[in-house]
Amino acid sequence: MHANLLNLFDRTIREGRLAINNGRIAGVSLLGPENPSLPYILPGFVDAHVHIESSMLTPSQFARLAVVHGTVATVSDPHEIGNVLGINGVKYMIEDGKRVPFKFCFGAPSCVPATTFETAGAVIGPKDVRKLLAMKEIGYLAEVMNYPGVLNEDPDMMAKITLAKAFNKPIDGHAPGLRGDDARRYAEAGINTDHECFTYDEALEKIDYGMSILIREGSAAKNFDALIPLLAEFPNKIMFCSDDKHPDSLAEGHINALVKRALTLGHNVFDVLQAACLNPVLHYRLPVGLLREGDPADFIVVDNLADFNILQTYLDGDLVAEGGHSLLSNLRSDHVNHFNCSPKKPRDFVCQASGESVSLRIIEVLDGQLITNSVQEEVQVKDGVIESDVERDILKITVVNRYEEAVPAVAFVRNFGLKSGAIASSVGHDSHNIIAVGCDDESLCQAVNAVVEAKGGIAVVGHNQTHILPLPIAGLMTDVDGYAVAENYTRLDQFVKQKLSCTLASPFMSLSFMGLLVIPALKLSDKGLFDGDKFSFVPAYG
Repeated sequence: MHANLLNLFDRTIREGRLAINNGRIAGVSLLGPENPSLPYILPGFVDAHVHIESSMLTPSQFARLAVVHGTVATVSDPHEIGNVLGINGVKYMIEDGKRVPFKFCFGAPSCVPATTFETAGAVIGPKDVRKLLAMKEIGYLAEVMNYPGVLNEDPDMMAKITLAKAFNKPIDGHAPGLRGDDARRYAEAGINTDHECFTYDEALEKIDYGMSILIREGSAAKNFDALIPLLAEFPNKIMFCSDDKHPDSLAEGHINALVKRALTLGHNVFDVLQAACLNPVLHYRLPVGLLREGDPADFIVVDNLADFNILQTYLDGDLVAEGGHSLLSNLRSDHVNHFNCSPKKPRDFVCQASGESVSLRIIEVLDGQLITNSVQEEVQVKDGVIESDVERDILKITVVNRYEEAVPAVAFVRNFGLKSGAIASSVGHDSHNIIAVGCDDESLCQAVNAVVEAKGGIAVVGHNQTHILPLPIAGLMTDVDGYAVAENYTRLDQFVKQKLSCTLASPFMSLSFMGLLVIPALKLSDKGLFDGDKFSFVPAYG
């Protein structure tokens, strides 16, 4: 292949030829200085931290969409399906990923369940982690969300960290807002990365403690603008990731979009590509080629280094995407699940209270962030119950245990902006119980029951209509063509925004994080309202 070749190690661009044999680079011939009339060949992009399940697609379907954007590998934490199906769920992801040439590096989930304050479908303990780390397909210990357990030297948590060290595999972090001595101790425990920083100063401090920072720009959490200034100062400590990316967003772009944004801001092209291509491969020791003789022939071809349009993507020497079209097969997968709850009734979501008014704790959603605020407001009690107040944008939120029969947990949330109807989802981080927000108990119940009857999916109810995107695989994913899923998801997303007046950029993604207890400040589990700062339950009102 004749093109301009980018060497990310010596930071040069030379006209040259690649010789490929048996899926590997057999030779690199340099012919002269850069020739702007030729296209450019460079290593493919790597998403340094992503939950494939959040795309609502199986690994094989995820790969079909990702290669179009020049992505050749992901560092993938399968703790979503791990929370539903345990170690068998992790193995499911590995086996499905093997059906395509894409380079998936899966981790051993470290926190399943994420906390003891919620009901998950499975437990992955130290013995399970040992089994996973012993597998060649498992490349690292996935994000250690239980940072209080690290700081307090919880035996179970520390056993998993010790196992990762024994297997000489990297340890990913997850410590939003952790600063000072606590952050130092967390890093010194052996944790190498963090993708949860949301301020420059927090990330800078963690770099000082030896951690690499993953700049995240997903469908819900968007930290690129706050953290990208770090790239020029610490190009060897920065990687790019999406963390959670819904199918409509994945169809539009992936790591390539972050590369273009960084270049538009004036960052050095080699700094950008070091973060997007090189650092993840070296840090996680990925079997991904970097354009060296003997490497796997994994690379992309772009038109130029200004527009950065992806012309072709190659994996092991095979062309897998060209001109915006995926060449990977559209594969069906086995359906596995864990769903044991029955339909609910509107009375199950009634919130009873005494007196004329109460001081209500409200989850305040921050668009584009996983963190929330905890606010309190006085609300009226009518006929012994607290109802949603659409005018004040105080809506009812519920989490319904999907693994066993239980009374739904009910609280209140602000900033969804719904004027009518309800939305529900079985994608509810991290235990993936059913989570829903609605303007009235009838709509709330109808949306929840749509998910129950499908045994997984995302649903919207409003204007005498019910729409659902079924997710029959663990209540998280589907094996339907990824582009069709993206179109269906977009229709539901637009219905929620246009018909129900939701003001959030990504309503279903934001909804899915309202039960993520390890991210402060106020969240809801199937067991009750949870203060993420105090790490304890709190009453909904008082």
